[in-house]
Amino acid sequence: MRIIFSRKGFDSSSGGCPSPVLPDGRLVTLPIPDTGSKICYRDLHIEGINTGRLVSQLSGAKIKSSSTAHLDPDLIKGHLPRLAGWCPSLGQTGSAQGHLRNQQVQPGDLFLFFGLFREAEIYRRRWRFISGTTARHLLWGWLQIDEIVPVDRLTPGERPWLQDHPHLHGVPDSHNTLYLARRSLSLPGLQHIPGSGVFERFASKLQLTLPGSPKPSIWQLPTWFYPADRPPLSYHHNPERWHLKPQHCVLKAVARGQEFVLQASHYPESGDWLRQLFAAD
Repeated sequence: MRIIFSRKGFDSSSGGCPSPVLPDGRLVTLPIPDTGSKICYRDLHIEGINTGRLVSQLSGAKIKSSSTAHLDPDLIKGHLPRLAGWCPSLGQTGSAQGHLRNQQVQPGDLFLFFGLFREAEIYRRRWRFISGTTARHLLWGWLQIDEIVPVDRLTPGERPWLQDHPHLHGVPDSHNTLYLARRSLSLPGLQHIPGSGVFERFASKLQLTLPGSPKPSIWQLPTWFYPADRPPLSYHHNPERWHLKPQHCVLKAVARGQEFVLQASHYPESGDWLRQLFAAD
């Protein structure tokens, strides 16, 4: 099995700010802007939150309530009205899809989505990021692959529930690919867990960034991630990116990478780590 660390959501380049950690600990992943999309930020339903207002105020009005969003991965059924047959999915294309193909990603492999987050609050009736907090990379969701669907092979009218997916509205691209989720996770020692979803609230086990680091891309990982003589996390073959400590290892992660693939068969310790990640707190 492969574990794919997949970077998704707002950051300084796409959206202009992190996604927020709300005062109640909820992680709200903001999809990046997409002028070709049919979905406005104000259309996204998040319980108790005016999403358009949230995006506009946190971005300093760079992104408006009426701006359109690249809702991908699309993991939460309640975000929008859905047609029958809707299934959580992820789309990928271009060089990032080429990397997934070269890594031989296949059904059964697991995407772990991460993004840039920072604590936010309402101050004088407006959303703002809390002074003194720093942006961090956090894990926020997952998708275990059930089916891989090349978009260009879909026939007109096939799978109508996909009609609003942003990867169905671009120019023809032979790399354009959808990854559809399993109904439930199929991993040793894990039962009755959906095959895709989001981690609703912050927990320390979701944090990738080294605590106290001013750079989100400096990660603190369990010692077993250290590659030694094993294939490293893809894009991280340079040994100078890795530093082994007594209780953990530190990784200087590639700043703008999208898909980092770990060959879990070479890291048997990954099974216990995944079980702890999905365990109820």
